[in-house]
Amino acid sequence: MPLWTIHHTPGIFSAADKRELAARITDHYERVGLPRFYVVALFQETAPEDLYVGGEPTPAGVRIVIDHIARRAGDKETRQRIAVGIKKILAPFLERHPDVHWEFHVDETSEDLWMINGLIPPPGGSEAEKRWAKENVVSGY
Repeated sequence: MPLWTIHHTPGIFSAADKRELAARITDHYERVGLPRFYVVALFQETAPEDLYVGGEPTPAGVRIVIDHIARRAGDKETRQRIAVGIKKILAPFLERHPDVHWEFHVDETSEDLWMINGLIPPPGGSEAEKRWAKENVVSGY
């Protein structure tokens, strides 16, 4: 499961922006074989007086925490490719705000501590996971 928690100050994302960004994020993971329902994007609007960078309140800021559980990057080159891909997803939304401070990081969490609807997801790339992706629904396997 990729979980994107997007902390942002007001005015950075419209409702339409959120919908489009969530769709782009989901499309990205679907292209690498994950079921669409694995992807969760959570937008958390944060008042400028509650977002500090370098000890100072930030009038326009975005901080994104991404948890990857379903897959792990095998090496530095793959991790860098992932970071560049994430930047490509985000840049159209954030670079239109010239004074915004934005950053992200990705954590890789153990898949052993993950369930969906009370089920342990099938192994990555397995026939059961491919069926979940095709049907876009959690089911027994």
